[in-house]
Amino acid sequence: MIGVARLWPHPAMYEGLIDLGLLSDIGITLIFFFYGLKLNPRKLRQDLGNWRLHFLVQGSTFILFPFLVFPFFHFFEGGEYYLLALGFFFLASLPSTVSSSVVMVSIAKGNIPGAIFNASISSLLGIFITPLWMGWVIAAGTIELGSFSGILLKLLLQVFVPVLLGLLLNRFWGHWAYKNARFLKLFDQSIILLVVYLSFAESFVLGLFDNSSWLDLFWVAVGSLLLFGIAYIIIGFLAKKMAFSREDIITATFAGSKKSLVHGTVMAGIIFADFAGVGIILLPIMVYHALQLVLVSWIAQRKVAMISSNKKTPDIS
Repeated sequence: MIGVARLWPHPAMYEGLIDLGLLSDIGITLIFFFYGLKLNPRKLRQDLGNWRLHFLVQGSTFILFPFLVFPFFHFFEGGEYYLLALGFFFLASLPSTVSSSVVMVSIAKGNIPGAIFNASISSLLGIFITPLWMGWVIAAGTIELGSFSGILLKLLLQVFVPVLLGLLLNRFWGHWAYKNARFLKLFDQSIILLVVYLSFAESFVLGLFDNSSWLDLFWVAVGSLLLFGIAYIIIGFLAKKMAFSREDIITATFAGSKKSLVHGTVMAGIIFADFAGVGIILLPIMVYHALQLVLVSWIAQRKVAMISSNKKTPDIS
């Protein structure tokens, strides 16, 4: 989609009969409605008691990550790479993923109910915490994005209200959402691709990437890799110090170190509405998302291999 945006950016700027921006807004609202429709309140209540795990995952997602990134953001603030630094802080403030976190925890034989609960709660908390973090750093920076109350109101109407409505209708239409999960996943991915196209097309039209190079992309990848590695090690260390079980350690490290591309793309369109440079701001979360999938998948497979190896090793004590 970045390639398409580079070659044919102008359809993104068209506001006639087929307005891609309007389609994107409608799609974002439907994404969160369907997400709420798939949330089962009864299943969420099942793992409420494991509060230490929840505290570590949510604390890592919304406190550890921003504190790791903020010193570097402050260093680049107002400079040539300010938009990329803002993108990294935006990445740090995002909630965890849902589907991939649960899938990876399942592969590694971790605490699946804990992963489902924390991924779901993280997505809901992110509706409020992510814009609060971004409102704070932007208000202290050099770029004005208009009234923060207006941004929060749009988030409430376009994200929180659809999720809440879907959650309330789960008992009636939840079965339909589960039955059509594959179609809904394709719909989500299509809207994400559309948002990515619109964001980068605008950036290309405005010439915001004219002074960027492959070396810049390399440093974004290096920064994403370091951020993931440091966060993963710290979360694992804290989980062991808190005497977590093996299953809870897996869930804490996997769910606590992942960031949601879905929330990143849709929230960027709301928080940075009418702001030139959304494509650059989205670049870190796109790179981080790809890296986290590869790295966590590799780690999950290694943990499974270790379990299999331990089972085959005879006990000679």
